[in-house]
Amino acid sequence: MRELSAWNLFYESFDPIAFELFGFKVHWYGLCYVGALLLALFIASFLLRRFPARFGIESKSLESYFVWAEVGVILGARIGYVLIYGDGVYYLTHPWQIFNPFNAQGEFVGISGFSYHGGVIGFLVATIVFCRLKNQPLLRYLDLATFSIPLAYVLGRIGNFLNHELFGRVIEADSVLAFLGVLVDGELRYPSQLFEAFLEGIVVFVLMAWAFRFCKKDGYLSVVYGMGYALARFVCEFFREADSQMGYYGTLGLSMGQILSIVMFVGAGLLFFLLYTQKPPNKRRKKCKK
Repeated sequence: MRELSAWNLFYESFDPIAFELFGFKVHWYGLCYVGALLLALFIASFLLRRFPARFGIESKSLESYFVWAEVGVILGARIGYVLIYGDGVYYLTHPWQIFNPFNAQGEFVGISGFSYHGGVIGFLVATIVFCRLKNQPLLRYLDLATFSIPLAYVLGRIGNFLNHELFGRVIEADSVLAFLGVLVDGELRYPSQLFEAFLEGIVVFVLMAWAFRFCKKDGYLSVVYGMGYALARFVCEFFREADSQMGYYGTLGLSMGQILSIVMFVGAGLLFFLLYTQKPPNKRRKKCKK
């Protein structure tokens, strides 16, 4: 067996807790999450200033929408997790436990377990409701948000890595890829969180920046993001360990993340079809005077 490097032993010396404040432990993950929110808002604000005609959204409306979207993401991500990955029956009969940060002994342990795909659903619901109530252009808000998400997403996945969670699959010690692995409970595992940060964050952002030059119709950027993220997540799942309570499905051994990514890809494809076949609004023709 090859000698383990400092990188392989990263978790042996890294504490996921950044500091304590008034008795509460502040994790690096929490700091990364807050940083991701601020970065997404900054990118969205920059896009509005740089391309005002493209989006046509006022800064005040963006600030209000940001709150709506974040609430939708948090609710959707948490509810999606307990229904998909957790004991859905228990939480449906004990809904107050979904956001309970205390354990059975009354100790504050925080809230763990959020589903990205559930967050997407919550985000979409919040965006639709906001745009309907405020009479705002739905597709433009979706385009702005999906362009602002990928780089912020990078911080989120780095936070997962620093928080010692969402581990990758086991790498054999004699594998040529062993140098990539991080030791977890005596086993080398892929740093799949960082793979996701790169593919689902940086690569998808580059794809969005490229598509921005060509996708002029409202909604097309959202399609690019949906398909791009779904493909990137599908690939990354081959390096990520499936949740123990879920396992793998079908003859292809797909994880739940891959199944949900397929659903997301199909949904984005349906949106593209609707937009592509959408007829422009009818314009009344002026009658020629005889």
